[in-house]
Amino acid sequence: MFVGSSVIHIVPKYHANGFQKVPDEDGVMDALRPFGLTPGDYLFPFAGGTEVMRSEAFLAKVEKGPIATVTVFPADAWSNMTGQLIQWFVYGVIVSVIAAYLGSRMLGPGADYLRVFRITGTVAFCCYAMSLPQRSLWFQQNWVTPARSMFDGLFYPLLTAGAFGWLSP
Repeated sequence: MFVGSSVIHIVPKYHANGFQKVPDEDGVMDALRPFGLTPGDYLFPFAGGTEVMRSEAFLAKVEKGPIATVTVFPADAWSNMTGQLIQWFVYGVIVSVIAAYLGSRMLGPGADYLRVFRITGTVAFCCYAMSLPQRSLWFQQNWVTPARSMFDGLFYPLLTAGAFGWLSP
């Protein structure tokens, strides 16, 4: 799965246009730089609780806009992806352990390839893909972005399930 995910992100290039460019990108970056934002997710305007969300000051900010979520990456995010790749590998191992565990509980020894494939593939698909639409539901992310990743989330389970079916005792 790890190798397959590398291929799917390097070769087809359909993930390349998952985001939009802001107008005057340099100006926006220059405007944000003095704030020294550390890596993380930001929401503005930020309420912090329901009481503030009902205040006139907060509602005025919302009406004036823009409303946005921003993810700030570390400065070396694109030049050094080692950390992300290690985390992705560990995540793949965790998904595989969950698929193996559920497969072992649902299938007896000697289960045929197709049953192993079906069970472990379904579990892996749920792990890789089913939470992705939440960003669109709650944060107005363009639906195309999670749809692309959900397509990947179909490809990865096929590799995972194929390996489990092949290696099943």
